[in-house]
Amino acid sequence: MFESFNPTPRTLMGPGPSNVSPRVLGALARPTVGHLDPQFIGLMDEIKQLLQYAFCTKNEFTIALSAPGSAGMEACIVNLIEPHDKVVVCINGVFGNRLKENVERVGALPIVVEDKWGEPVSVEKVADALAANPDAKALAFVHAETSTGTRSDAKSLCELAQQYDVLTIVDAVTSLGGCELKVDDWGIDAIYSGSQKCLSCVPGISPVSFSDKAVDVLKQRKTKVPSWFLDQSLVMDYWSGEGKRSYHHTAPINSLYALHESLLMLKQEGLEDAWQRHSQMHKVLHTGLTRLGIGFLVDEDHRLPQLNSVIVPNGVHDAQVRTTLLNKYNLEIGAGLGQLAGKTWRIGLMGTTAQEQSIALLLAALEDTLG
Repeated sequence: MFESFNPTPRTLMGPGPSNVSPRVLGALARPTVGHLDPQFIGLMDEIKQLLQYAFCTKNEFTIALSAPGSAGMEACIVNLIEPHDKVVVCINGVFGNRLKENVERVGALPIVVEDKWGEPVSVEKVADALAANPDAKALAFVHAETSTGTRSDAKSLCELAQQYDVLTIVDAVTSLGGCELKVDDWGIDAIYSGSQKCLSCVPGISPVSFSDKAVDVLKQRKTKVPSWFLDQSLVMDYWSGEGKRSYHHTAPINSLYALHESLLMLKQEGLEDAWQRHSQMHKVLHTGLTRLGIGFLVDEDHRLPQLNSVIVPNGVHDAQVRTTLLNKYNLEIGAGLGQLAGKTWRIGLMGTTAQEQSIALLLAALEDTLG
């Protein structure tokens, strides 16, 4: 006999999703209207303006893609990269590898710059790669590598790209709303994020922004974008504020209500105050974990405050601890990915979860579980 699904509430302190605030959950329950309803069109315009605020950009093409962050990644690649293009791809974790795979799938040539997991992308290596490949079209890198908790120097990498006149494609899935990110000041051409991390919204939406330069590249491409759904030249006419909106697809209307509410909360808190809150909560977590003898994977200078990779102590069974935290304390932390599987835990302090109450619960639960 089937019944309504009613999950046990959890404190979500893994790599995402983060806990969704009651305000955002309440927005989901508002009456559904049509995706071409004038009321909804007005909401889309506000979402666009609020995303411009969150990204620190004036880019006209700033939208909420009707799909998760992985689709945001693919949208940037399939729209801006064509077969046989050269793309310098930086890999220092799982999501750099995914960028590389997307580049390969469109028939382009990835020029790989690889760094050790837990270390930032090497600006010097990227400079060498761009100098050795003057015909490269783009530089693609992850600003906040979710698999390791590492923050790379996006500003310096974008300055390099400008020197060599290449596009920048930036993964900001875990950074948007959680740490400094300035699209216009840094000169980012194409950027994508996710709704379920530091924005504390429901999963399934990918904020995306293209610079005027990126839009021109899209408009001048020689081949058809290989994905119909992700072809942003078609989506532009739906999100454009000029004239009548053209139908492209049925937008996830209630999820966009939720995104609007989460962005409104970010605006009301203040972007820089949100960055500061995440940083301060990281310091509280760091102090508590140090007391328990748990160390961090990433050096302090390159550590993400909102996604903390910590070393599983010697003699401790990774999965067993995570299972105990979930079953006994209704608290979720993440496992290590790839080559860090079984060696690290990923502790998220994102959005509404970045508060002292969550940290106090985690520290007490870990102390009890580790004995």
